[in-house]
Amino acid sequence: MVHLRTDIGATNPHVSGKTDTYADNLETDVLIVGAGFGGIYLLHRLRDELGFKCKIYEAGTELGGIWHWNCYPGARVDTQVPIYEYSIEKIWKDWTWSEKYPAWPELRQYFAHVDKQLDVKKDVAFDTRVVSAQFDVASSKWIVKTEDGRTAHAKYLINAIGFAAKRHFPDWKGLDDFKGEMYHSSFWPEHGVNVKGKRVAVIGTGSTGIQIAQETAKEADSVTVFQRTPNLCLPMRQRTLSKEEQDERKKDYPDIYRNRMTTFAGFQYDFAQRNTLDDSPEEREKFFEGLWERGGFEFWLATYKDMLFDKRANDEAYNFWAKKTRARISDPRKRDILAPLNQPHTFGTKRPSLEQNFYEQLDRPENDVVDVKATPISEITATGITTEDGRHREFDVIALATGFDSVTGGMKNMGLRDTEGVSLAERWSTGTWSYLGMTCHGFPNMFFLYGAQGPTAFSNGPSCVECQGDWIVDAIAKCRHEGVARLEATREAEEEWRRKVTELSDKTLFPGTSSWYMGANVPGKPREQLNFAGGIPLYEKECRTALQNWEGFVTA
Repeated sequence: MVHLRTDIGATNPHVSGKTDTYADNLETDVLIVGAGFGGIYLLHRLRDELGFKCKIYEAGTELGGIWHWNCYPGARVDTQVPIYEYSIEKIWKDWTWSEKYPAWPELRQYFAHVDKQLDVKKDVAFDTRVVSAQFDVASSKWIVKTEDGRTAHAKYLINAIGFAAKRHFPDWKGLDDFKGEMYHSSFWPEHGVNVKGKRVAVIGTGSTGIQIAQETAKEADSVTVFQRTPNLCLPMRQRTLSKEEQDERKKDYPDIYRNRMTTFAGFQYDFAQRNTLDDSPEEREKFFEGLWERGGFEFWLATYKDMLFDKRANDEAYNFWAKKTRARISDPRKRDILAPLNQPHTFGTKRPSLEQNFYEQLDRPENDVVDVKATPISEITATGITTEDGRHREFDVIALATGFDSVTGGMKNMGLRDTEGVSLAERWSTGTWSYLGMTCHGFPNMFFLYGAQGPTAFSNGPSCVECQGDWIVDAIAKCRHEGVARLEATREAEEEWRRKVTELSDKTLFPGTSSWYMGANVPGKPREQLNFAGGIPLYEKECRTALQNWEGFVTA
C-alpha cells in the first residue's frame, strides 16, 4: 500500500536555506504566509514599491500556491486567460499561453516567469509551515513559530494561504487498509500514477473529481465515480492560443484588467441587465444558446441578473442545462444520476465545473457512476470499496476528490492566537467573524486575503487578490504615514460585517443549498455564508470607505 498523505507538514526535522529568510529569530517588517497569487502580489507591492522588508513562509517547495500542490490528472484552471493572471505589465508583456484554460504544468511555468520578473524567491523560505502565531503586546510584534522550531518577529502578519489550504478526509472505516494506490487529489504524486489498464475509483464530483475522471478515463481499464451530488457542469470550450493572437490583444490588456474589477465576479463578463421572464421563451432559448456555445462560466455569471435570486428564473436555467446535458448521455440509469430531471439543487448555488468530455467518458460501458446518497460508502477494504447495499467493488487506484475544509479551515489550522491567548480555531468554532474579510478583532496588525467573508469563492482569484491586496498595501502604507503602530478591528465592526455578509447572502438562493460556500461539506462545521455575495465593486466600495477614516478600527 502507498502511504496516504493527509497534511502538508514538513517531513524534515530542520529546514535550511541559502538566504536570511531561513534564519532563526528572523526580524522583518512584514511576514507573509503563502507563496501563491496573493503572497507574491503582496511581496511585490510592499517590498518593491513601498520599500518594506518582507519575507514569505511557504509550506511547499515552490511558488504557485494551489498550482504547486495540484498535479492530479486533468488539473487546470477554470478561468480563461488573460483574466486568470496578474495585471502587472512587467509580467504579462513577455508571457504567452498555449491554451485558453491552462493546465497545471503551464501554470507552474507562469510562476517561474513571475519569479524571473519580480525576483520573488530570494525572500521566500520554502518547506516552512507555521504552527503558532501571536501578537506580543509589549513589543507590538507578531511572534511566529515554524514546525521545525524557528521563530520570526514581524510588525505585520499577512495570511495569504488561500481558501483551500486544509484538506478534508472522510472518516470511512478502513481508509488505511487499502492495498492499492490511494491519493488525495491535492497530494497526487509529482511523477503521476500509472492508470493504464487499471480499475480507478474517483470519490467526489467537485471540479477535481470531474477533471480526474475525465482524464483517467482515457487510459484506465475502467473509471467508477462515486457521486453524492450531481455537478451541474458547463462546457469549457477549450482551444489552443497562438502567440500572434495574444500579442495582438495585449494593447487591450490595460482596459481588460480595469474592466474585470467592475464586474460582479472579476471576470471579463457580467450579468445581463434584464430578468429571465422579461424575455419570451424563444428569446430566452436563443440567449441561453449563445451563452452555452461560448462556454466557460458565461451560463452562470453572464446570464440573466435574477438567476441566483428568483427560483422561477433558476428553474428555467436548470431546465435548459438538463436538456443539453441529458442529450449527451445514452445510458438512461447514468443519465438520471448525472443529470436528473428533478433539480438536485438550485443551479449555480454550488460551483459548476467546466468539462470537456466528462459525460461522454462516463457514458462508455466500461465506466460507471454510483449514487452514494442512495447507497453510501460504508467501508474501504484491502481491495476496494463497499457500499451500504452490501456491494463490493474492486479497484487498483482510489482518488480522493473529497475537497477541503474550505475558506476557514486553513487559518484555523495554523496556531493563530489572539492577544488573550485564545485560538482562532476556538473563536471561529461556532461561526466566522472578521471585518471586511481581511482583519479580525483580537489580532492587531494581521491581515488575510482570499479567505473568509471576502469575495473569494464568488470571484476570479487574481481579481480578488489584487482588490484585497491593494487595500492591505494601502492600509499598511497609511499606518506608516500616520504613525499608527497598532491597527485592530473592533468587535462591533466584526458583528456588523457578519450581519452584512449574511444579509447579502439571504437575498439570494445560496442559503437553500448545502455547499462548501455555506460550510456544509465538513461534518460539524457551522452552516453559514463564508463569502461576500455582493460582488467585487460593492465590496471594494465598502473597504475603501472604511480605510478613509479607519472606520471600524482602533488605532494606537
